[in-house]
Amino acid sequence: MSNKSLHEIHESIDTEKLHGWRKIISFFGPALLVSIGYMDPGNWATDLEAGARFGYKLLFILLLSNLMALVLQSHSARLGIVRGKDLAQINKEIYPKKVNFILYLLAEIAIIATDLAEVLGMALGLKLLFGIDLVWGVLITFIDTLLILYLQKLGIRKMESFILGLIFIIAGAFVFQLILSQPSIANIVGGLVPKKLSTGELYISIGIIGATVMPHNLYLHSSLVQSRKIGRDDSSIKKSIKYNFWDSALSLNFAFFVNAAILILAASTFHNSGHEELSTITDAYKMLAPVLNNNLAPTAFAIALIAAGQSSTVTGTLAGQIVMEGYLNIKINPFVRQLITRLLAILPALIMIIAYGDNESEELLVFSQVILSLQLSFAIIPLIFGVSSKKLMGKFYIKRNLQIISWIIAILICGLNLYWLISYSFEDFAQQSIGAQIFRIIAIIGFISLLFFTIYYPLKKEKTA
Repeated sequence: MSNKSLHEIHESIDTEKLHGWRKIISFFGPALLVSIGYMDPGNWATDLEAGARFGYKLLFILLLSNLMALVLQSHSARLGIVRGKDLAQINKEIYPKKVNFILYLLAEIAIIATDLAEVLGMALGLKLLFGIDLVWGVLITFIDTLLILYLQKLGIRKMESFILGLIFIIAGAFVFQLILSQPSIANIVGGLVPKKLSTGELYISIGIIGATVMPHNLYLHSSLVQSRKIGRDDSSIKKSIKYNFWDSALSLNFAFFVNAAILILAASTFHNSGHEELSTITDAYKMLAPVLNNNLAPTAFAIALIAAGQSSTVTGTLAGQIVMEGYLNIKINPFVRQLITRLLAILPALIMIIAYGDNESEELLVFSQVILSLQLSFAIIPLIFGVSSKKLMGKFYIKRNLQIISWIIAILICGLNLYWLISYSFEDFAQQSIGAQIFRIIAIIGFISLLFFTIYYPLKKEKTA
């Protein structure tokens, strides 16, 4: 049985036979699939809330997140190109079994949180556009498993083309809405300047970081780059790293444009008109027509939401496959595997909708992004250790300056998450039950302990090597 990551599409595009621009273009695509995860419905929820509540103020967080994503996704691509293994497979070489199993569980939780956001987002889009009940909308998303299986059989290039088409739908919808909303250029520029954040702004900022720099994308990118067959000589590897960086820069900057457009739309349309308490996608949909005085705006919004949920589903399912195969070396029928991934997202979505109603379910979108951000540290730290290791990467390890930048990013993300976790845990600590107090303390200790072990084991291995 093959140990190749995503063996169905592994080295399915032969770049060695191509020359000139055709060769360069053949490397474009993996980051495109990754970038769609940066435009998923979870991003919409955090961007809309950020813009409606705080205006343009958090645009600089979005820009910072995009720059961090570019650095980290480039590392992920480098790892996959040089080693021919994905991040999950590399972690098995770095960490002991017990730590790896915890990392696997955290990665699965992150993927479920991602898929949950996509399921809810697409179901919301169907409800807004066609009036389909949210429960039925969630069940309809189950059909996606068949689409994903079909796309995999068609090949990686067809899958990339499908995603590109959906991205253009999303971008076109928001360009149309931005033209209608006529945002202030001066306010946009002002929003890109860093500012001190309140606790509420910090919570949304962590959600933005979690939605923008997504842990499952670091696993995904390290695998997708292996769909390109390259020469194993130093020159070919170096060119592949360069072309994949161009791919990442182009795709992630496009994703930044879409996310910025959502935040700017919310700021110019809702914040400026006094609708600061708007907190759900449904609220945004309902307010677009009266505020912008245009009935086509909400329709474009709903179509883009469905496209975002549909496209993100494809990459989320692929990430689930990579994590399961990489950590556990379990290979099962692709349809069964995708069925499991989708069920793990659909069940909590249905429970939330039935138990608490539509509005509470939308709040789950923002919460899912905070969960992603908390998981992010445990994907970033192993990744940085991996690409910094001379033993693992040979001459293609990242140099000192880039290592410093990478660790600053890791410290910033870990620090923000820890600060929020402690602030949230002790905000109303005295009013909580004993059980809730103990759980919150255990969560903080667990987070810090796992951070320690993810740093300790690679350092120990380097010293004993």
